[in-house]
Amino acid sequence: MFENIIGNDKNKSILEKSIEIKKTSHSYLFWGTEGIGKKLIALEFAKKMLCLEPENKNCKCKSCIEFDSRNNPDFIIIEPEDEKIKIDQIRNLQRKVAEKPINSNKKVYIINDSDKMTPEAQNCLLKTLEEPPEYLTIILICSNEYSMLSTIISRCTRMHFDNLETEQIEKFLEKKYPDTKFSKKIIELSQGSIGKVLKLNQKSQLYENIENLFESFKTKDLIDIITIAEEIYNEKEEINSLLEYMNILALRFSKKDLRYINSIDIIENTKKRLSANSNYDMCIDNLLFNIWYLFQKERM
Repeated sequence: MFENIIGNDKNKSILEKSIEIKKTSHSYLFWGTEGIGKKLIALEFAKKMLCLEPENKNCKCKSCIEFDSRNNPDFIIIEPEDEKIKIDQIRNLQRKVAEKPINSNKKVYIINDSDKMTPEAQNCLLKTLEEPPEYLTIILICSNEYSMLSTIISRCTRMHFDNLETEQIEKFLEKKYPDTKFSKKIIELSQGSIGKVLKLNQKSQLYENIENLFESFKTKDLIDIITIAEEIYNEKEEINSLLEYMNILALRFSKKDLRYINSIDIIENTKKRLSANSNYDMCIDNLLFNIWYLFQKERM
């Protein structure tokens, strides 16, 4: 069932067994680092739950064919819109829930990045989780379960997904992208996430410049720092990944210079200000100045 998906063998085995004994839960919470295969596993699991011939490994039943073409009426996947999953999306899901299955005896709905549900959307979903119809399974996928209501978490079968091993990632990349070069540094900085490797590699020069910026905090003047960091001001859509990368660098650089560890608080504060819709350029100004200032105290 999960032959082409690497890692998290224990979870895959549990899900396969639940299909085999025909005992699946009404609601699951798949959580763990972004980009480690949670969504792929959820999709395969959903397909098998809806399959009309689950014992057949190469099944070509009506349900499977329609699932592969994303036309299965018993399946829905909800994705964030403008970085949020809104109450209207959940209300639409609930309207569909009330309809009986068409192909199978089940319906499966996946909510990807469920930690991006607004509070209103979460409260709305809770009603469905409290009294799900017999034929329904909902799979929530998230990176940060702690941003979700405890009442939602308590109603789900929770499954934590581990980060992938470096060796697993290297083998996957060699097989899947034989003509693309991935540096050891990028793989190490991905923290066990294939998704992060691919993202870092797409903008490898940008992330290399961020690393140069971090090294410059100790030696450059503030005007030079702002010049070096000019790209950040133009990467508003990428800023969450850049800030996460800065945290990784801060931890790595702190092994040689403990002052870097204090920059993590500054980075996290910047995340909070940006999530509160503070002025973007001012947030970046403050980020750069405050980290630079950490290394100026001894000069003054």
